[in-house]
Amino acid sequence: MTYSILAHDETTGALGIAVQSKFPGVSTLICHGAAKVGVIATQAFSNPDHGARGLELLRLGVAPETTLDILLDGDENKAERQLAILTPEGSARFTGEEVRGWAGFAGALEGNSCLAHGNGLAGPQVLQAMVDGFAKTDGDFATRLIAALSSGEAAGGELRGVQSAGLQIFQDGAGYGGRQQMLVDISIYDHADPIAELSRCYGLHRLSYFPSEEQNLVPVDAETAAYLTKILVDEGYLTGTPAPDWDADKIAAFARFMGRENYDNRIREDALIDLEVLADIRAKRSD
Repeated sequence: MTYSILAHDETTGALGIAVQSKFPGVSTLICHGAAKVGVIATQAFSNPDHGARGLELLRLGVAPETTLDILLDGDENKAERQLAILTPEGSARFTGEEVRGWAGFAGALEGNSCLAHGNGLAGPQVLQAMVDGFAKTDGDFATRLIAALSSGEAAGGELRGVQSAGLQIFQDGAGYGGRQQMLVDISIYDHADPIAELSRCYGLHRLSYFPSEEQNLVPVDAETAAYLTKILVDEGYLTGTPAPDWDADKIAAFARFMGRENYDNRIREDALIDLEVLADIRAKRSD
């Protein structure tokens, strides 16, 4: 029993899936996608082959509805499948007859640039909450997808409870150093609060994999310079009694520090600092 949301970010062109289930490691079964092609979720008694084959068809230009028909044609376990496809051009979904007969609600709901579907749910309000959560949440694409899962859980979620969650976002020229087709790939295999853990891990992912955003870059002021200089001295990046200004030696030492702390994509060679990085440094050293 599972619920997921497939979505398209019209601003960046990214495609994504977020999923939660009372089943371990759910995203390895459910989530399939490719940048600029589409995303596919294979649920209920999942057939992961539908994901790989479906993407092949989409790459050939086959429409989502036709792709769905081809995948299900001849599938002897069709009645036990739940399948959703979303591309920048459209979507398609299917919930098998036997899945609808399981305990709880099973179905799908299309929203603005998104499609939510699930089975074993507390009711149709779960899907409505997911669509609304995605539409009404401020933040980046991943934050909105995670918010959709949280909204679905708050509306009753899956009858059996929670166990695992996952988030995948596909975007051309994305990922570490801008050299991948996958912007985010996070799987929470087994956790008491998998959606909260998914959100926490996405925060870590942002800091290590995403470059700084222009609005988060500010000059290093005197207070911040003193704070960071103390860290650099205490942790062996600087020796002696450094001058109070944020000079080239401190900038170079701080770059080495940032590399050790996995802020690789946010290292600066100037006198600016990323506010997200600074907040994370302060949080880790708050005591």
